[in-house]
Formats: sequence, C-alpha cells, structure tokens
Amino acid sequence: MPMFTPLNDVIKTYLTAEQCAFIERAYHFAANAHKGVTRASGEPYITHPVAVASILASMQLDHEAITAALLHDVLEDTDATYQQLSDTFNPVVANLVEGVTKLDKINFKNREQAQASNICKMLIAMSKDFRVMLIKLADRVHNMRTLDSLRPDKRKRIARETFEIFTPIADRLGLHFLKNELEELAFKASNSSRYYVLKAAISKARGNRKDFIQGICDEISLKLENIKIDAKVVGREKHLYSLYRKMRKKGCQFHDVMDVYAFRIIVNDLDTCYRVLGQMHHLYQPKLEYFKDYIAIPKANSYQSIHTTLITHHGVNIEIQIRTQDMDMVARQGIAAHWSYKSDNKNSNIIAQLQTRNWFQGLGEPDDNSTNSLLLLENIKAELGNNEIHVLTPQGKILVLPAHATSVDFAYALHTNIGHRCIGAKVDNEYSLLSNKLESGQTIEIITRDNLQPSANWLNFVATHKARSSIRQYLKQQPDEISIPDGRLLLKQALNHTNLADIPQKNIDSVIKDYRLADFKSLLNAIGKGQLLSMIIARRLRGNSDGLTESIHKQPYRQSAVQGAEDMMITYANCCKPLPGDPIIAHTSSIKGLVIHLKNCHNVIGFKNERDKYISIEWDMNFMNQYEYASDLQVLMVNHKAGLAKLFTIISKSNANVAGLHTTELSNDLYAINITITVINRIHLSRIMRQIKKLSSVKSVKRSNPQKQPKGEI
Repeated sequence: MPMFTPLNDVIKTYLTAEQCAFIERAYHFAANAHKGVTRASGEPYITHPVAVASILASMQLDHEAITAALLHDVLEDTDATYQQLSDTFNPVVANLVEGVTKLDKINFKNREQAQASNICKMLIAMSKDFRVMLIKLADRVHNMRTLDSLRPDKRKRIARETFEIFTPIADRLGLHFLKNELEELAFKASNSSRYYVLKAAISKARGNRKDFIQGICDEISLKLENIKIDAKVVGREKHLYSLYRKMRKKGCQFHDVMDVYAFRIIVNDLDTCYRVLGQMHHLYQPKLEYFKDYIAIPKANSYQSIHTTLITHHGVNIEIQIRTQDMDMVARQGIAAHWSYKSDNKNSNIIAQLQTRNWFQGLGEPDDNSTNSLLLLENIKAELGNNEIHVLTPQGKILVLPAHATSVDFAYALHTNIGHRCIGAKVDNEYSLLSNKLESGQTIEIITRDNLQPSANWLNFVATHKARSSIRQYLKQQPDEISIPDGRLLLKQALNHTNLADIPQKNIDSVIKDYRLADFKSLLNAIGKGQLLSMIIARRLRGNSDGLTESIHKQPYRQSAVQGAEDMMITYANCCKPLPGDPIIAHTSSIKGLVIHLKNCHNVIGFKNERDKYISIEWDMNFMNQYEYASDLQVLMVNHKAGLAKLFTIISKSNANVAGLHTTELSNDLYAINITITVINRIHLSRIMRQIKKLSSVKSVKRSNPQKQPKGEI
C-alpha cells in the first residue's frame, strides 16, 4: 500500500472519492497479478504500472485512463483475461488495456518485423481512443527512466526506437513535456559521453543565465504593467537535447548556442496577444525573418502561439512566445489537455481530437502492400519525422502537409477522388510538374479530368502515406490487361538504355523467385498495380542490386543521408562534392550505386532534358546533421607569419577536420591554398568561411566546385 500512497495523494486533488476507490481496486488487482515478479532493476514489477499511472495523474487524466495504466500489463504478463477486466471494472477500461497490450505473441521472421507490426497495430488502436497512446507514451517514459539496468546494446536499440517513433508521436500530439524528457533520456542512452559533458557545461553556466533570465522577465513585466496589460512572464533555459541538436545543426560549439533564451508571455485573450507583440517589438529590436504566427496558422497538433525573435539591449538573441491561457494549456499538454478531467471546452476538444484522429487513421489505412508491416512502419517514420508546410487552396483554405509533399499529395489531401482524377497543377497561378516539391505559402490549384486513373509512377515521388495508400488501392483494382502494359512501360523507363531483351534470364528468374511470383507477366502486373517499384526492379534485373544494398556495417555514415535511399550504396560525386542543403540530382551506377551531384554540376548539365537518366532526390532532414562530408575550399592568402596556423585553428575550433591541403605560389607574397575539410552541412561550411574571411591575411575564400556563387559565399 505505501507504493499507492503518492499516487492516491495526487488523484484525490481532482477526482471524487468513488473514482479514487475505483482506481485503488485496480492497484490491488495489479499488485496481486504481478506478485513475486521483479523488473530488471530488481524492484517489484508493480512499481512500473504505478509510475505510469502517476505520470498520467500529473496530467489530470480521467479515472478510467489511470485505472487502465495500472492494469496495462496484466493481459500480456499474467493470467488475467479481457472478460475478467470487463466484469471487474468496465468494458472501457478493458478496451484501453487491450489497446495498450504489446502484441508479441505472434511469430515474426525477425525482431524488426515484430516491432513494425506492433507499432502499426498500436497506431490503429490509438486512432479509436487517444488514451491508448497517452498510456503507451507514459509507459515508454518510465521504461526510459529505468533503462540503466539493461545491457548497453539493448539500451541503444530502445533509444533509437524512441527517437524514431515515440518522440515524433509525442510531438505530433503536442505532448512537449513528454517529448522533451524522452529526447533527453534517449540521448543519454545512445550517446552518454556527450550527454554528461554537455550537462556539466550547462550546470557550470547556469548561475549567470538565471540572473539574465530574471532580468529580462522583469523588463518585460514592467513594460506590460505600464500599459496595464495583465500577463504572466516565464523565462526558461533550452533543454539539453535541443542545445545538442542546435550545435550539430549549426556546426558550432557550446558557448555559441548559449546566447539563445526563450520567454513565454501568457495573457487572457486573443487580442491582447497582438498588443503584446507590438510592445515587445518596441521594447527590443525584432529579427523579422524569425517571426511566426501560429495563432493565425496553427500547427497540425493544434499548437497556437506567436513566436518572435528579438535582440536585447545587451545584444543577446531571445525568443518570445505569446499565447493565451487556453493556448498555453494545449501547448504544454497537447491532446492530453482535451482528455484532462477538468477540461470543459468541449467544442474545441472535439475538433482537435477529430483532426488528430483523422491523421492517425490515415497512417493506419491498410493496403495490400502494407500488409508487410515494415513498409507501413517506414511510411510512418517518414511522415512523423518530416517538417510541415502550410499550403492553400484557391479559396484560401490552409492544408498542412509534410515537407517534400507534391501536388499529388495535395490532391489526395483534398479528396481521394480528386487525387485519382488529377492531371496537372497550378502553383501560384503557374503550371507546375506534379512531381515538384511544394513550399509553404504557395496556392495550389489541381486540374482534374474524368475517366483518368493514377499512375504507378507517382509512387516514386509522393510523400504522404494517404496518397501512397490511395494510389495502390486504386491500381490494385485495375484489370490485368491494363496493369501489365503499364508495368512494362514503367519498367522500360526505369531501365533507361538497357533493353528488356538484353536482361539475362537468370536475373529475371531470380527476381521472380524472390518475390514469389508465377512468371514475368506477374512481375509486370505487380509493377503496374503499384505493388513493386519499377526503379528497384530495374536495378535488380540489371544485376547490380548488391552494389545498391550494402550493409550498414560497410557504409555506416551513408545509411539514410538521402531521402528514400535507405540501405543503398551512395556515392557523392568528387566533381562537385554536394553537401546537405545543396540542390541535388542523382543517377545510378552499377559500381558506385546512387551517385549524387549538385544540380548545376557541369557533369549533369542538361539533366532536365534527359529525365529518364536522372532521379529527383532530396536530403533526408532527419539525418542532415549527423554525418560528415568532404568539401573543397580555395583560399587566397598573403604570406604572413603564422597565417596557415591561424587558418587551421579556425577550422579546428569550428568542429571540422582538414582532409587534404595543396598550396600554389601566385606571386612573391600571395598563395592559393586548396584545402579539403570535413563538415556536416552547407550551413556549417558557410560559418567556417565567414570566420576565415576575418583573418587579416586572407584576401578571398570560395567553395571549389562548379556552382556559380559570390566570393566567400555558398
């Protein structure tokens, strides 16, 4: 009973005595069911469900959710049955427990497939009741808190799964307090050395930061008091993992990101938000390029706030978020704010729940090709990990899509039938290719035609699971006499200059056998119906699939640097050395795999006229800041004493390495230094170039590649 006391003290503050008694019965039921069982840490197992229930109680969830949290493992780990839970408590609680229960009693080929099926089924279950996901996230939080008792390899696997699935879902549901904790715990488990170094640095700098934050809070409060605006001002430090992510993104050191502070101003009504914005821009100098109005255009998870970045009188950058009390509750608790016991704004709750439910149900829509749960899981990871864009219909309606979405994704987001009949698109009143990526703020008009059908080729560039699933569902219903010729045409295009007649029969037989098909017509049929991608089949038929599917151990730094190229061998062309952030194009090579060039590299000039030879690709935003790439610089330098040493010092302090160096004497005192350095992205390189330009001995610095660019710029 002592274990239940802290939880009981919390629930008594907002639940009735009858509801508290209901929860206490669940505690005794779970304690008896798990009696004698311990966790890896040696603690009694009941400590885990109590901790999960306590996390939900801190969010003031209803008594049925708290009860289900206490019971969430009894169906999987004990002899308790669904009917027993339904009879002892009620069907709602039994359904919640069943929705949360891990489905690992099915025999899968491997652990990855088991995890994929688990997550897919979890998404479908939570689309029926969000409390399933809230319990699952709380379960993951406590498991992450107690991860130290597990083996290092298991800790890293669980941390990776947390980063890929659970933190994006928490973010999508607006549960930022859970997202932040999950990120930090996963960071600690996956990269403990960096975690502790950064934590120590933050602790050392914390004293001065607190004084600065309090001073800014006082200045803002005084400004608003003078014009009689009632507001609550809160300053905060950046979270540890967000600081680390910022350091990786900018390619900078700890002291370079500690000048970013965040302040929240909470007011009583919507109009006051904009009055406060004006006052803040009067108090401090605004940086308008960083202004975002999420009140006018809310995020997909219902988050609303005004964000503005300002420069204080001390020359320090601060970010200010302005919102109402209701907006602040949603910002802190996300979808949980709609399920909390005290929530009374029923209309907005229903709208927010429906919006998020539709999104999750869209992810969980079954299609023949996603009966392979691994494929659906990859779709989910891609969509969860993407940033969002906001685009408009001609009538001004705002649609939220993932980054890299195309006009086809937009058409299917409007309605499935619009997507099916899509023949073209106008973007900002100009005709655009259906495969072109959309950008925030654009207005898209879809051109349709009756008696039109979607093309299997669309599967090569659509970004949303809804579009992909809808296309496959339609193509699946096409008769063979249509899908077989379509498949043949798509395969011929993917083979480029290789004729089908020149493909060795053993390659064809191998592909047919691997996909368990009857014959070559069945292969063409599967391509025409969208069940197999023509580009992948073409590579395998040419016999170069081995070169395009190197193991992770052979190429650990190139697994997912380019979107859609997971597990493929990637070669970055030496002629132009592309970096994340550069516009890129690719072609396939039997020896080098997927070869990446800058779009304006002299070796791929004219690719727009030969689209059958080239593949339109994008950098994967989730991996843009995690790997190192070589880049060439040409520095013109006067022969000053220690000039070269100062150049190397700047590169070293910028977290870059020198991979090659060649100098050429141009005159008695002027040298051209061609240097190869390793950086993580285009922004990182730009920062290094700006630092080099400050050296008194440097006349110019430019990137040595075929791009047309001003000196010293990227």
